[in-house]
Amino acid sequence: MSSASLDRKTERPIRTASLTAGGGLLLMSVLAGFGKFVAVDGLVTRGDAAQTARDITESAGLFRLGIVSLVMVIALDVVVAWGLYRVFSPVNRSLSMVAAAFRLVYSGVFLVAIGQLLGPLRLLADDAYLGVFSADQLNAQALLDITAFSDLWMVSLGLFGVHLLVLGYLAYRSGYVPRFLGVLLVIAGLGYVIDSLGVMLYPGAWTDVSTYTFPGEFLLALWLVIRGRRVTSTASSN
Repeated sequence: MSSASLDRKTERPIRTASLTAGGGLLLMSVLAGFGKFVAVDGLVTRGDAAQTARDITESAGLFRLGIVSLVMVIALDVVVAWGLYRVFSPVNRSLSMVAAAFRLVYSGVFLVAIGQLLGPLRLLADDAYLGVFSADQLNAQALLDITAFSDLWMVSLGLFGVHLLVLGYLAYRSGYVPRFLGVLLVIAGLGYVIDSLGVMLYPGAWTDVSTYTFPGEFLLALWLVIRGRRVTSTASSN
């Protein structure tokens, strides 16, 4: 088989992986935005367990749909982890595998966090618990479960941040991804790592840094969909 044929066989999977990863990232942003900020945070009133319980009870369907959306994000994370590994493995196979591993571990912790959201639905939907606990106690426990979800998610974002740090390095060294995009991914990764450490070290008094450092993720998704399908790198992996 000619070298040109081998190159085409190598490039085709990279292009497919690029489109898969980019499309997955864009879809994830929609699902995560709806699940976290609309369905969960939108029904939570900080410091008011009673109001939070009323809102979740009245909009239980929306809350459940938010949980389903977040689970779908995890499923897509697995697909995206594979896609990104395939896109960046020509740069360095070992580091690409490390980046994928950190994303998968993050997804596992995130799944555990999402499990905390099932508690409020059980507590608030079953009157049998009122025979053991008062309404105020149930409301407080429901809010604690939601807080546990947020805490676990923030801790897991530290792992996600390391994933982005490695990915940013690979993008910078790739030769086919714009170097500024690699720099932005590193900045985004640092934002998540700082947020994760900040929540653990300064609970209740932390302002999210990642709110201002995330653009690199979105730009990566766009690049993968628009330009990534044209990747023709034949760089050797290490």
